[in-house]
Amino acid sequence: MPFAVSSDGARLHYEVTGLTKRAPVLLVQGLGAEKNSWNLQRAALALRHRTIAFDNRGAGRSDKPDGTYNLEQMADDAIAVLDAAGIESAHVVGLSMGGAISQIITLKYPQRVRSLTLVATACRNHEWREELLSSWATLAQTDGMGAVGREAARWMIGPRSFRRLLPALGWMGAQQLFNPANAFVSQINAILSTEDEHLTADLSTIACPAMVVVGNQDVLTPRGDAEEIASRISTAELVIISGGAHGLHIEHAATFNRVLLEFLHRAEKVFVPHGHAVAAAL
Repeated sequence: MPFAVSSDGARLHYEVTGLTKRAPVLLVQGLGAEKNSWNLQRAALALRHRTIAFDNRGAGRSDKPDGTYNLEQMADDAIAVLDAAGIESAHVVGLSMGGAISQIITLKYPQRVRSLTLVATACRNHEWREELLSSWATLAQTDGMGAVGREAARWMIGPRSFRRLLPALGWMGAQQLFNPANAFVSQINAILSTEDEHLTADLSTIACPAMVVVGNQDVLTPRGDAEEIASRISTAELVIISGGAHGLHIEHAATFNRVLLEFLHRAEKVFVPHGHAVAAAL
């Protein structure tokens, strides 16, 4: 079971699947979720890419240190995973909180990012969402993670799909319900403490190919959030998945996987390894 080690010593569980000689794709998960939430994408990518899926600190088999987390630290964790896997650069795909982490990865380590895919995410904390996340943190501390799961479920999957997807949710393994409340709260506080005005302003500097994906029934990170990100990244294309809610990568996996594979194919065609353009000019 491979682990990377972060700068503060936290161990980060990761797994590499797919074809070794194909372009790597780093999958960055959202609040409380662990790497198996990407299983439907890992299966779809397996014949065309090498995928690196990992558990953020505070989730899955990664360490769950007490104390404060922040999203920049979690972006550094993702780079530590790439380093441990021996990967110089990857297509980065981030979902929800993982999308915010992926934005930071791309801004802080642009040479490590071949392309950026942001799914069901945002670039700023609206007051209503801050209040919602704070209520989840309180609920976790007072009533436990089971109560959080019941409350959060209606924000994740559209009501028409929820019953149909219950078996798939079970197959994908442990989710936030199996993480300790303190780690879940630390992840929420990492989101809430992000200086999003700086993040939002810096998005215009992103130059790699980018795609922003949102479901038109997402009530947690609605279409307006996706539109704002896409308007700030000059290279970004915006994709709206009809009927998709916040968990669109599960709820509408076939559509999302097709859109992702097509984008990665286009992005890889224009990828220039870091330093090659300079060498050619010389």
